[in-house]
This record gives sequence, C-alpha cells and structure tokens, in this order.
Amino acid sequence: MSLTGKQVTILGAGRSGRAAAALALREGACVAVWDSAGPEAFHQLPPEVAAHPHATAEQGTGVHSDLLIISPGIDTYGPYATAFASHAGELLGEVELAARYYAGRIVGITGTNGKTTTTELIGRILAAAGLGGNPCGNYGVPFAEVVMLPEPPAAVALELSSFQLETIRTLHPQVAVWLNFAPDHMDRYPTVEAYQQAKLRIFENQSAGDTAVVRVGEPLPPFAAHRVSFSTTEPATAWFSDGTIVHRHGEPVLDLTRDTGLRGRHNAENAMAAMAACEALGVSLEVMVAALHGCAPPPHRCELIRTLDGVEYLNDSKATNLHSLESALRSQTRPVVLLAGGKEKGLDYTPVLPLLREKALACVTFGQIAAPLAALFSAAVTTRQATNLAEAVPLARALAPRGSSILLSPGTSSFDQFHGYEERGETFRTLVNQLR
Repeated sequence: MSLTGKQVTILGAGRSGRAAAALALREGACVAVWDSAGPEAFHQLPPEVAAHPHATAEQGTGVHSDLLIISPGIDTYGPYATAFASHAGELLGEVELAARYYAGRIVGITGTNGKTTTTELIGRILAAAGLGGNPCGNYGVPFAEVVMLPEPPAAVALELSSFQLETIRTLHPQVAVWLNFAPDHMDRYPTVEAYQQAKLRIFENQSAGDTAVVRVGEPLPPFAAHRVSFSTTEPATAWFSDGTIVHRHGEPVLDLTRDTGLRGRHNAENAMAAMAACEALGVSLEVMVAALHGCAPPPHRCELIRTLDGVEYLNDSKATNLHSLESALRSQTRPVVLLAGGKEKGLDYTPVLPLLREKALACVTFGQIAAPLAALFSAAVTTRQATNLAEAVPLARALAPRGSSILLSPGTSSFDQFHGYEERGETFRTLVNQLR
C-alpha cells in the first residue's frame, strides 16, 4: 500500500496514534492527528505532523482524508469516529496499518482473559528461538513501532483486543490463539454477540496452512486454519495440564511449580497456549522448556505483594471482568478475603456467588459499584463496603485470619477512580507495603 502524497488522519494522540503517525510519515503521507485533549497531549509528535487539539465531532464532518486511522480507545462506531469517517477513503486501526508493512510472521493472541501473560510467554519463547518475538499490540509497544525498527523481528507476539480487531482488514496471523471468551465491555458493545464477533475476526484471514490454538470447550464457528487444542479438563487433548504438570500428547514436558513462577490452572492454560503457538512456528520443545524456566506472570496478575502476620496480599488488578475474577478465585488454595469493585460496566455478577461461598471468607467492595456489589455479595459471604482502596485494605486486614489471602481481584475496570488497572495495582501495592 503506497501512502506517498496521501492525506492520513489519525484519531488519538496517545502512543498508538503517535506510532501510526510516524509510520505514515515514513511512507510519505501528509499526516494530521486529532484528539479531544488539549495541546499537552501532542508534545511527542514529530514537527511534520499537523496537530489538532480539542477536536470535536462537528469538526470531523469537515475533514477529508484518504485514510483514517483510529486508536483502539475510541469507539469505532460512535459519533466521534463516524464524523471523521464520513469523508475518509478507508478506516483502519494502527495494528492493521502496521501489518501492511510487516514481512515477518504474526502470532495473534486474543481472549477475554490471559492475553498479556500468554503474549509475554510467547515473546519469551520466540526470543530464545532467535525469532525476536517482540510483544506488541495491546501489550508491550504499538505494532507500528516494531515495524519501524532498523531490523524488524522475524516474528511478533501480537496481543489483539476486540477494539483492535474491529478495524482489521488484511491482518493475517500465521498462528491465532483463542484463550477464552466471557462477557465484557458491555459499556461499549450493544450485545455479548457483538463483542464475540469482534474477537472472532482474528480467524477471518487465516487459511488451511495456518494454525489456530484454541482452548477445549470454546463454542467457535468453523474456520479454515488447522486447530490445536489445550485443556485442563480433558487429558486426551494435544496439550493438557492438571495445573502443575504440562503434558504434550500424553507425555509430561514441564513442571510449572518446580520450573516456573506460574501458578493455577489459568496460568497452565496460558503456558500451554504459548507452547502450542510456538511449536506451530517450528520451535523445538527443548527451546520452549528452557525459555519458560523461572518465568513468572507480569505484574498485577495474582502477584504476591507480601506476607504479613501470616496473610498473603495478592494483586490481581488486571481482573477487569467477571471471568478473570472467577479464574483468580478458582486458583486460590487458601481462604480468601476478596477486594472487588470499580467502574460500572453493566456486568451481571450473580454467577460468581457459588465461588464466593466456596473460596471466600469475606469481601470488601469499593468504588463506583461498591453498594450494588455489596448488596449482591452479602448473600454469599460477610461483606463490608468502602469508598476506595485506601479504606478497603484495612477493612480487609481486619477480616483476614492467619493462613488466609487478601486478594485484590476487582472484577471490573478501574476508570472510576484510576487511569488504568496498573495505577490501581500500584496503589494497592503501596497501601499494602505501608501496613505495619
């Protein structure tokens, strides 16, 4: 695709938008970036890029462009994007733009939960195999930044959110990983089916020579790629784990407890998905096992912060939906005092009540949904309500006996009180480390 002399409009001045702008400039385009934020959001843009702060939908209807590139945080079908798209030749996302200038192989990873851990593991294995494997996309760096490296890697681990998959056209993963699916982002999608259809686009450009790595039990429509399955419930599957030992075609190949910092069935699934994906690119079992030795999940994913007075404090701030909260609870072997709450996303938390009765001693809710969540959870366990994390942590400590765990696994996003789950997790870390 030639961009020489073309007018490229980019919505969003964040890192993804800046990376798209730099790539479009490299390819000879005339680039303009629009953002509803003020001028301070544009300070890292190249001087050749036209900056338009305080952008509005009304302005967008008068913008003409050959190509419109939209950042994933902007609703593709909302009035703001629709206004700018009204006089655009084509609408793409940054990952689609980058894919059109990338000659290597792509391992695409999607799923409601576990994407980032799996992406990190795949990147680690591919790096050990000499293929690069740079983690990018929804995790790591923007794909366009990787494409612009002086020597782009032979393969990338590309995490793909539903928002990014909405705007692909030709993106072709040689290996597509589908980890799981559960309702999420109901504040953006009109139905669960619409959310699922966005994620399913990861398979649409694959052919029979490609590979799809899929968790057993996922209800997926037919697709062209060769399917490789993994499971923690079906021992006859190609890749199987009981949560401790990973088996490949019935043979034990990796002891997660002895050789890695990965714990729980959800991390066993992530490890199996990563190994299956890298095997599809020709990486040997020996290289994969060696690469995973000593690895641990990224921060904010059931991360042990400290043990105080016999109580473990676990940071699972990345749990931004019900499915991830359920996964965290299932993985616990000690009685739990749960910290949950945050932004109202329109999710139904009723399905978690049986797990709460089984795993939790008590619960402390906080944030925007503290009151309704407390009313619901009190039917299952002793529940207290707090305004924020600073109030919630000492309440949880008072409820947690020696031998238990205090688990921050919010079950929703953080944007009511924080800029993201990372800030929420770091706040929790600070509060816990201040306890005496």
